[in-house]
Amino acid sequence: MPAARESLLDAAYTALVRRPWSAVRMVDVAAAAGVSRQTLYNEFGSKEGLARALVRREADGYLAGVERALATHTDPRERLTATAEWTAATARENALVRAMLTGCWSERLPTPTLTAVPSSSAVPAQRRADGPLPSPGDFVALVRDRAVAVLGGPGTAKPDTAELARSCELAVRLAISCVSAPPGEGGVTDLVRAALHRQPV
Repeated sequence: MPAARESLLDAAYTALVRRPWSAVRMVDVAAAAGVSRQTLYNEFGSKEGLARALVRREADGYLAGVERALATHTDPRERLTATAEWTAATARENALVRAMLTGCWSERLPTPTLTAVPSSSAVPAQRRADGPLPSPGDFVALVRDRAVAVLGGPGTAKPDTAELARSCELAVRLAISCVSAPPGEGGVTDLVRAALHRQPV
């Protein structure tokens, strides 16, 4: 029931924007999605399962945006700058993405454990959500590795790949630092461009 699942996740996200997770009620999420409470429990199993699925969806959405940002330009530095801009903008707008990237979970948010939890769900998407969730360090590695794959391409020499990986990681870490401590004029764009100007990309 993918459509119902997405509707439930949308309803849960909307509820989370309006009130703390502790005040979000399953019955209200089901009603807002236009499905029965039983459907909600069939999909997610529990409120914790719903939280894990919501966090997983937001993580996947952020990483899909990274892929789009890496495809926006031909110049490698501009691709990394676009990725940093996406990271900072998404974290500014989405409290769950901000918490995942920084590891700072406020009392308003669900706080699912990052390790896998036992799953008896018959729903494949929920079994995936019940698996391990990415930590801030995992996100750095995921974005860095995706950037290296896009920018390195076939035939890149090993030393060049290592330098490229360092440049990609620098851009990601700068973007995440801008989430925690927003920069002034010029923002993340100027910081990343200045840093990458000195890096082999």
